[in-house]
Amino acid sequence: MCGITGIFDTRDRRDIDGAVLQRMNDSQFHRGPDEGSVHVEPGLGFGHRRLSIIDIATGQQPLFNEDGSVVVVFNGEIYNYQQLIPELQAGGHVFRTKSDTEVIVHAWEQWGEACVERFRGMFAFALWDRHRQTLFLARDRLGVKPLHYALLDDGRLLFGSELKSLLAYTDGRGGLRRDLDPLAIEEYFALGYVAEPRTVFRQALKLPPAHTLAIRRGQPLPAPKAYWDVRFTLDNPIGLDDACAELQQRLAESVRLRMISEVPLGAFLSGGVDSSAVVATMAGLSREPVNTCSIAFDDPTYNESEFAQMVANRYRTHHRVETVRSDDFDLIDTLATLYDEPYADSSAMPTYRVCQLARKHVTVALSGDGGDESFAGYRRYRLHLMEERMRAALPLAIRQPVFGLLGRVYPKADWAPRVLRAKTTFEGMARTSVEAYFHSVSILRGPMRERLFSPRFKALLGGYDALQVFERHAARHADLSGTDDPLALVQYLDLKTYLVGDINTKVDRASMAHSLEVREPLMDHPLVEWLATLPMSLKVRGSEGKLLLKKAMEPLLPAEVLYRPKMGFAVPLDRWFRGPLKQRVKDAVLGERLAATGWFDRKYLEHLVSAHQNGTRDYSSPLWSLLMFEAFLRQVVDGRKAAAPQVHEEATPA
Repeated sequence: MCGITGIFDTRDRRDIDGAVLQRMNDSQFHRGPDEGSVHVEPGLGFGHRRLSIIDIATGQQPLFNEDGSVVVVFNGEIYNYQQLIPELQAGGHVFRTKSDTEVIVHAWEQWGEACVERFRGMFAFALWDRHRQTLFLARDRLGVKPLHYALLDDGRLLFGSELKSLLAYTDGRGGLRRDLDPLAIEEYFALGYVAEPRTVFRQALKLPPAHTLAIRRGQPLPAPKAYWDVRFTLDNPIGLDDACAELQQRLAESVRLRMISEVPLGAFLSGGVDSSAVVATMAGLSREPVNTCSIAFDDPTYNESEFAQMVANRYRTHHRVETVRSDDFDLIDTLATLYDEPYADSSAMPTYRVCQLARKHVTVALSGDGGDESFAGYRRYRLHLMEERMRAALPLAIRQPVFGLLGRVYPKADWAPRVLRAKTTFEGMARTSVEAYFHSVSILRGPMRERLFSPRFKALLGGYDALQVFERHAARHADLSGTDDPLALVQYLDLKTYLVGDINTKVDRASMAHSLEVREPLMDHPLVEWLATLPMSLKVRGSEGKLLLKKAMEPLLPAEVLYRPKMGFAVPLDRWFRGPLKQRVKDAVLGERLAATGWFDRKYLEHLVSAHQNGTRDYSSPLWSLLMFEAFLRQVVDGRKAAAPQVHEEATPA
């Protein structure tokens, strides 16, 4: 696991300032504290920070081919590199190291842009081919590893693992413009993150997962090109028993590949089904006890540590537990600088803490991330299927006016038993499937964002709605799958949005802040592809989600772990905002920094604060998103103001 960055002159071979490149590289020191190197040649500069995991002795980067004409900087792991080396050697390629990085340069020579189709792993890399005068950027299929880039006004292209490396670029002629993208901010307040391919800055982009970008010097910047997608066919005739046996084999293979390491290795163990399945599989493959780490909470409402301990006891793991106090909210400003753009998943705090704990004992940790998306574990999936059955009973032309009216007039009742909380159901019934699912996962739903934003900001949006992110992916799913199965649709949407923009972003930044590599066996792309062929009946049955994984793990895990209600990695925001953070929330949401943007309706901000703090409504999630946005403005935008060039007034906070 590493950090990469670089500068490429798309027009000519102008000199690259080595000091600027070094500053960009040093901004990501946390991603690779073991070694740091840069390579500069006319019109090109590559920087690399190394966290040594595989081939510690000879795996330094930037890494070159035999004649020095191809050079790569790489972040991630190619898990099947040992299988690719003999094939490439048979093609005449000579290896000087035993690293997975060297596989990339030779695979490029052998297969060109199609090399990424041969890689199994998590990766983001930049490769320069001097003979072809081509810069090639690539990102893994499920977006585990990040890659940002920006084309400057003078024709120089910047790239980096984190936005902070792009922000560190300034050479006296300017740098990345800091004007914020209103469309990205609309996405943030809807989803809690800025969705691919946008970043919060107008001039910078994220390379989408499963995409490459080949830039030839002297030619215009092309659009990224997709090389993979997941196709939900649901046509596999396999029965439950056979599917359980095959899943056990596939999971064992995925875990085994991710246990290759020359440094101490362990796993996160939350006590949930996914991480417990990974640990149980690791234990079956390891001669030594597995190192496991858990976070306990002093608030029993959020504490799963007893279930993690059950699994640890069963497999006699070297288990470490640290208790996080329920008032552990000191990370707000830290998180703002960590993510470089607004990010509103409050579980980033316990994730940061468990990575901090794990790094005391291991350098690599396996996690259970990705299981809910592929195995259909989220409770919202089952609610969506229930709504879909009701939507199917009436045409949209009837549902829209009838349920739209009911949704508007029925009171919001967060305090009431769930059976009486019908407002959301009525609102969902009045929408299309995609609109309803987007509505259900939004932090601030459409009517709330309509009230939140000022007329000035709405004018900047020009009618844009973050719903368009989901509609774009839904259209792609329809073209690929040929199925109208409602579960397949929402799984695909989450694989393209929530998994990438929220989960993978959270884990990458939190782990890299502590120089910890996290590997995700449940995101192995052959496993994801196979699961996408299985019928819905193997994933959700009645009120039980994640059916196949639970059945497959019954011989290996306690029923108390497999069949208990899902808890999640949550923090008590509602209580914080009425108690110890009451004044901080008020100061941030109603303070000068948000007001200076001119983007928010003051009266609605006052309503959010007062209604939450007097207990009449639970606005903890919207308030957290505002709190983190204000922290982003102070820590990232204002913190870099001295280095910023002139920016566009209409899109920049005042």
